[in-house]
Amino acid sequence: MRLKVGELARRTGLTVRTLHHYDEIGLLAPSERSESGYRLYSQADVQRLHAIQALRHMGLPLAHIGELLGDDQLDPQRVLSQQIHALDVQIQQATELRGRLALMRDGMVAGSAPDMGNWLETLSLMSTYGKYFSAAELKRIFERWPLIEGEWRPLIDQVDAAMRQGLPIDDPAVQKLTHRWMVLILEWMGGDMDLLDRWGRMYRQEPSTHSIHSAPSGAMMVFVEQAIALRMQALERHFTRAEMGLFGFVPLAHWQALEGEVAALLARGEALASPATHAAVAHWSRLMDRLCGNRPALRAKLLHAWTTEPLLQSSALLSPAVRAFIGHAAALPQPPQIALDPHAT
Repeated sequence: MRLKVGELARRTGLTVRTLHHYDEIGLLAPSERSESGYRLYSQADVQRLHAIQALRHMGLPLAHIGELLGDDQLDPQRVLSQQIHALDVQIQQATELRGRLALMRDGMVAGSAPDMGNWLETLSLMSTYGKYFSAAELKRIFERWPLIEGEWRPLIDQVDAAMRQGLPIDDPAVQKLTHRWMVLILEWMGGDMDLLDRWGRMYRQEPSTHSIHSAPSGAMMVFVEQAIALRMQALERHFTRAEMGLFGFVPLAHWQALEGEVAALLARGEALASPATHAAVAHWSRLMDRLCGNRPALRAKLLHAWTTEPLLQSSALLSPAVRAFIGHAAALPQPPQIALDPHAT
């Protein structure tokens, strides 16, 4: 595969004039020329361009970059190693770019021998991400991704199915999916609402980020953001943004396990005061403590919100029958810290 200078400029965000200049000073000469005299860039050329731009971003002069990259036999590991070594000398700038290179090496470039497409993509993404996040923030985001990955992929499929069915954003099924979406995203961002806002802004303003694996489509983002806006209207009547960032993460499987436990009690007609019912209420209370970070005041506000907001009620993760059973059981004398309304799930 060979790229003409205009195509290379377009796909990397550089100007044709810059690429011509690099050619003129011998920093990046295209490997080939067409019969018509057009510059043609190979995978090795793109690989070298990646190294040039990364070093350029830290402020190194072009002459110094040419010395560092004097050997034409470059490979991905050597490029990254040379960049990291040079960055260590530059203290403040080095710390930032070294973090970005480490992200690229460990998480953004797949395999030990990336092809031209990988280099082009990382060049573009490095520039795009840098508009919104520091290297430290990106490291945090990518490291936390495995925490939600198992639930995220099925959720994307479920939202897609709801859209195909033509369900409105206030439908209980859609709001239940929206509930999970918000919980997962907040967990991914570690409860940092500012980080969440910037990620959403980047996704809306930078179409190139839509190619990231497991990313929702643009149409899905519009649909979910409309559903979230409806949900936020209810939540903001009870919580500040800072308070919303305090909620913890409870995997969906844990709520499903509680649902199954209580459904079994209902099926066999278990008494509200039985030890098995007490155990189920204790199970629910532990999940609530985890959700609210063991903050009694936050838990009380959440319970109030869920008992006064119909939209929140309709999208609860526990069925009405299970919530009612736990509510009745919790109203009876219980072990300490259990007698609370279960509607927050």
